[in-house]
Order: sequence, then structure tokens, then C-alpha cells
Amino acid sequence: MTHWDITCYRPTMARWDPGTAERLTQAALELYTEHGYDNVTVTQIAERAGITRRSYFRYFPDKREVLFAGSERLPAAIREAVLDAPRTGSPLSATLQALARVGTTLIEHIDRTAERRAVIASSPELQERERTKLAAVTSAIQDALLQRDIDDDSAKLVAQIATIASQNAFDRWTDAHGQKDFATCLDAVAASLRETLTADIDTSRSE
Repeated sequence: MTHWDITCYRPTMARWDPGTAERLTQAALELYTEHGYDNVTVTQIAERAGITRRSYFRYFPDKREVLFAGSERLPAAIREAVLDAPRTGSPLSATLQALARVGTTLIEHIDRTAERRAVIASSPELQERERTKLAAVTSAIQDALLQRDIDDDSAKLVAQIATIASQNAFDRWTDAHGQKDFATCLDAVAASLRETLTADIDTSRSE
């Protein structure tokens, strides 16, 4: 499963230094990679980042959310991108264009994606949190498509397919280690998807 980092959508923290939030995320990722998610405490993360345990909770409610900083802003960003996408072409094409735009912005602000993916894959708790995040993304896409006057069934199906496609594209981008851009990876996924669907339709007709 793919894990979108939302660094560029982190909430602004007027009362606290936003650089501290970034240090906490970095410290947590290092510790989780070194010792395993279940074996790391909030106190250890705070100490590595150079702050107190009490100060940690000014930024994150628990040790899980430090890996999902700003994820609450992603659905709104995607929803807006889908609403702004050209109305020419199919709903799926428009949605994939929107996801390519948002994904390209995201990857300009993230690093150590492979490590983050590995940490999340190692923990059922983090996997569940990731599923919650992706469900929110799917819901945002569906809502935007409904506002574009797409019928309920089609909006739901397109949202689900687009979310899966974006996950797959992000995996490809991560595995390419920067040798491919996100839009190229998403285009490749979309082409593969179309080929698969076309082949299935042709097979069904010939039976």
C-alpha cells in the first residue's frame, strides 16, 4: 500500500515553531526505522528532536500522528483540484489530471518516502490510520465529482479507481528513487488500467 506524505499541507502553527514539527517527524521516522514503531515512545521522539515530552503534545496528539502531519488538508486540496480540472474528457481523466497536479506538488516537499512506507507497513495501527486517510481522499474525490454533476454510481466508482491509481503511481515513483516524475508514473498506471479494462471487455464479448 502506498503512503502519501503530506508535508506541504502541514497546518500553520502560529504559537509554535513549525521547524520543531519537522524535527519531530524526522526524529520519529529515524527511531521507528531503528527500533520499530511499537518500541518507541513519545518521550524518546521528543528527546531526539530536542524538546520536552510536554512540548511534543503541542504539535501532535500521539506518536502515530507525527507520521501523518497535515494529512487532514489533503482531501480538501484534492477536492479543489478535481473541481478545477477541465470538463473535457471523461470524469476519470479529469480526476487523474487533478491527482497528478496535487501529487506533483506533494513530492516536491517530501523525503525518506521508502522508510516511511516501511514503517507504516510494519504496524497494523499505522495501516489502519493510512486506510482512514485514503478513505477521506476517496470521499473528497466523490464529493467533487458529484458537484460536477456526475451521477452517484459513476462518482463513487471513479473516486475508488482514481485513489487506487494514485497509490500505485506513488509506489512507482518511490521505487524509481527520483528517476521518474509523479505525473509520468500516474500516466503509466492509467495506461495499464485502460489496457486491462479493454482486454477484459474484449474477452467478455468473445465468450
